[in-house]
Amino acid sequence: MPSKKITLQNKSGFSLSAKLELPATPPRAFAIFAHCFTCTKNLSAVRNIAKTLNLSGFGVLRFDFTGLGDSEGDFADTNFSSNVEDLVAVSEFLEQEYEAPKLLIGHSLGGAAVLFASLQIPSIEAIATIGAPYGPDHVQHLFESSIEKIESEGSAEVKIGGRPFKVKKQFLDDINNKSIKETLESVNKALLIFHSPQDMTVTIDNARKMYQAAKHPKSFVSLDGADHLLSDKKDSIYVAEVIASWATRYVHHADYNPYSQKYDFGKVKVTLGPTGFASQIDTGEHLFIADEPTTIGGDDLGPTPYDLLLSSLGACTAMTLRMYTNRKEWDLDGIEVLLDHRKEEDPNDPKQKIDIIERTIKFKGLEDEEKKKRLLQIAEKCPVHKTLTSTTKIITKNI
Repeated sequence: MPSKKITLQNKSGFSLSAKLELPATPPRAFAIFAHCFTCTKNLSAVRNIAKTLNLSGFGVLRFDFTGLGDSEGDFADTNFSSNVEDLVAVSEFLEQEYEAPKLLIGHSLGGAAVLFASLQIPSIEAIATIGAPYGPDHVQHLFESSIEKIESEGSAEVKIGGRPFKVKKQFLDDINNKSIKETLESVNKALLIFHSPQDMTVTIDNARKMYQAAKHPKSFVSLDGADHLLSDKKDSIYVAEVIASWATRYVHHADYNPYSQKYDFGKVKVTLGPTGFASQIDTGEHLFIADEPTTIGGDDLGPTPYDLLLSSLGACTAMTLRMYTNRKEWDLDGIEVLLDHRKEEDPNDPKQKIDIIERTIKFKGLEDEEKKKRLLQIAEKCPVHKTLTSTTKIITKNI
């Protein structure tokens, strides 16, 4: 999937570092992701959510707030209001260079920030928050032991997530001057609230208060078992999949077409971005993704190429067997095809390796051994099996 490194200017003249990740086809809509307090755009959960949303046609811009990650500025001089200003600056950049954003996504304090920012971004049609606090003043608990020093001396160095940050009194004054209740009453957008009952950083009671204060249309999804940072990859991918499905009801684009073109049978388009291995596969009717495991540098967002190869053989085998049993009118509760791929030494040439695909088929509800024997013969007649075992010529061209 295509991705672009972007640098843009905020209201104060600082350069903000951002990454725009695009689907392989023209986007359904653009979304902006606001990361959690003192985090960066490169948090694994943020990357997973952006890339998964790409699969549903959303372009996602994730960025570092002023003074964090690769963005310019001093964190000590920032506050919640400057975060909101950064979000507005990012939205203006998108509108000028691409298209006005329609979806805002915020994690933790970023969730509170997108609610405030949405009042200043007319194009927004939907907002999703993840583990967001009921008010920006919630972050005070992260440096509660230093508040007295901040108040008396004007600033103090505090440790957040094991890293030192300088916090000034103006930050405290700013967050204590923001009312999330009044903001939620003014937000006239579709709202989706994610929160984990086990969140130890921002308790789920915050989600209850947000939901009660918000207007309809509003939705709540429990992230049962997840931690605050969505450390388990399955949690962040689940969040993205739910957002994608939910947002299609509220985010509209008259010209959106998820497929780049209608392909003839057997034609496929695979698009790979400038970094990583995640590849979007477009068959003309369906979009899905392939990737490599994290152990070899991938993001594990989808099956590997060999997974897809085995899947193709397995699906073709099961479909061929279904056609045969239907024609014979044999009673069959189901078919299960198990496949494994490995390389072994060629017995005719020890210096060479040969590919071995082992296929095991289970016929559910069928007891007749003769029929099973015949079905094993039919399995070898499936088209993909014939392709893999025949002489196949691959012609590679450059365009």
